[in-house]
Amino acid sequence: MANIELSTQPYKGTRDFYPREMTLRNWFFGKIRERLQLCCFEEYGGPMLESLDIYIAKSGEELAGEQTYNFEDRGGRRLAVRPEMTPTVARMVAGKLGELSFPLRWFSIPNLYRYERPQRGRLREHWQVNVDIFGADGFEADTEVISTAVSLLDALGAKKDMYRVHINNRRFFNDVICSLCGTDAEGAKKISKVIDRKGKVGREAYEKDMIALGVSADMIAKLDSVYSMSVTEAAALCPDSQGAAELLGLFSMLDKLGLSEVCEFDFGIIRGLDYYTGTVFEVFDTSPENNRAMFGGGRYDNLVGLFVKNAHVSGVGFGFGDVTLENFLVTHNLIPDDLYTGRAKVLVTRFDGIDYETYADLAAKIREAGVACTVYNGQQRKIGKELDYAGKAGFTHAVTMGTDEKAAGIVKVKNLSRREEKTVAVPDLADPKVFD
Repeated sequence: MANIELSTQPYKGTRDFYPREMTLRNWFFGKIRERLQLCCFEEYGGPMLESLDIYIAKSGEELAGEQTYNFEDRGGRRLAVRPEMTPTVARMVAGKLGELSFPLRWFSIPNLYRYERPQRGRLREHWQVNVDIFGADGFEADTEVISTAVSLLDALGAKKDMYRVHINNRRFFNDVICSLCGTDAEGAKKISKVIDRKGKVGREAYEKDMIALGVSADMIAKLDSVYSMSVTEAAALCPDSQGAAELLGLFSMLDKLGLSEVCEFDFGIIRGLDYYTGTVFEVFDTSPENNRAMFGGGRYDNLVGLFVKNAHVSGVGFGFGDVTLENFLVTHNLIPDDLYTGRAKVLVTRFDGIDYETYADLAAKIREAGVACTVYNGQQRKIGKELDYAGKAGFTHAVTMGTDEKAAGIVKVKNLSRREEKTVAVPDLADPKVFD
């Protein structure tokens, strides 16, 4: 064992977050938390490990087994490292069903693990913002979830030409498939799986799979025509569809709220997970560099029923990961120029002959001003070396006090970027303007 050379690389599909990366991640998650709390969403959390059974109940044995990191613990229980948060929050809601006041407005930012092939925008581990409203049945809640998604992008400085929200309705989609393809609900479900992967397999493979399900070339052509229709034109195909009415109501409300500029009907949006029952949507980056959905969600009307028999709690929400969000922010130059340098950060240097407590008192006084500060505790006790360290470690200012300054009750404050130095009385270090 002693001769094994261990790799310094993280596990495939995961990342190390050095301080610079953490600064970026904390910035955008901080903005997101602030905006969600402003919209009265409350943060919750859940365990990293869940029973594998809840993912099997939601997605099926095969999918749950393939996409999760799962194992049997010493007590013989089948567990999975969570690949998503929706089953967890459904379990939590079910667990306190009689105690909660609906509608619930909850959000979380967990890290998730899925066993899949890493690629741009998709890793095996990622952090995901989850936003949900439980116990609100009308399309108004769908509207609010979509407007919240737009609001988060606005909070991060995104302009309206940088993204588009593509919207469909699963009830409506199924009704159209049944009508145009002459099939039943089970047939529509199989056809939806083929349509969901249409953009990934190529036209020839798509048509072959559709024909194998009994969808003729004429039916395929009719389906193709729906993709270019407006929401009102498409809704006319199934005027008695509940999904059509929901779509028309939703788009009318989005228009009144001034969101129609960034929202559009897209018959191809399905959200492959079977639990979606109504509105579904995905948000796309308009940059060709990021040609995939950034995030999405929709209405799932009774996941809570997996845990409590005869419980009927509607849910609508969305999720988006930090990987695609960071790609979006970088591509559109939305990361603030001063993110890594904007805040004052002070190093108190040390001289031999002056006790450590004196310097620690100076640092405490500077922190009283709300300015980040620490005392140098490296081995190179020469002022040149200490200042060199301060520059490389990202400090903006250095405070020096030798025996003469201590006797006079003053310090020297050096602005490292401007290479300017001034003399400051020790009591005045509690004024943050000293470090402007």
